[in-house]
Amino acid sequence: MSETLIETKNLTINFGGLKAVNNVSISIHKGLFTTIIGPNGAGKTTLFNLISGLLQPTEGTVIFKGTDITRLSPMQRVAMGIGRSFQLTNVFPTLTVHENIRLALQAKNRTGYRIFTSYKRFRSLEEAATKLLEDVLLHDRGNFLAGSLNHGEQRKLELAMVLALKPDVLLLDEPTAGMALEEVPTMLELLEKTKKEQDNTILLIEHKMDLVTKLSDTVIVLVNGSVLTRGTAAEVSEDPEVLKAYLGGGILNETTA
Repeated sequence: MSETLIETKNLTINFGGLKAVNNVSISIHKGLFTTIIGPNGAGKTTLFNLISGLLQPTEGTVIFKGTDITRLSPMQRVAMGIGRSFQLTNVFPTLTVHENIRLALQAKNRTGYRIFTSYKRFRSLEEAATKLLEDVLLHDRGNFLAGSLNHGEQRKLELAMVLALKPDVLLLDEPTAGMALEEVPTMLELLEKTKKEQDNTILLIEHKMDLVTKLSDTVIVLVNGSVLTRGTAAEVSEDPEVLKAYLGGGILNETTA
């Protein structure tokens, strides 16, 4: 078994009388692509928010590389090696595409934003930003304002910004959300490339089952805030309890969420 990077133990969060995440204990192993699926309202994004530090649990712990990070801030977790994308794009719309990536690289290298220092002084960061633009197929959009990109292009830019941080684990929350159908294969290609070439550990929330089936080493199914089952994509797609949770016994398909 490969090294465990992220482990949650009895993770629980209450919103009033609702247990949005209920006693969740999971392990995310180094080098594997793990996907979390479940019906709407299952607690998938809430679980991501607990792991990344945007929410604090009512009970339970989050462990990263053997260290309890339950009470650490999101920025502290980023510094330790947890990268996170969101359901909604999270870019700087008034900066160029290239500037967005370069700022992420500067944050990683702790050079920060220097108002009186020309970006040309950071030659290595400029080159790294250009390489990331090529990796996410935005090499011809570097000088465009990020706000002028279409939604699919913004999702690719956000992926590049997360990769710029060189995290030990990537948390990707529905990277194809809002994309036109014709754009989805490109994102699938990028995720495949990220998985294979970078040897990344990826934790994904996704509802497109064709994408889940093609990429995932392990699938975790959440229902009503709790883990229903886990296994390969083939195993969970044939599990009667999973089918019941989604469609009352129907067929799990690529449009369920």
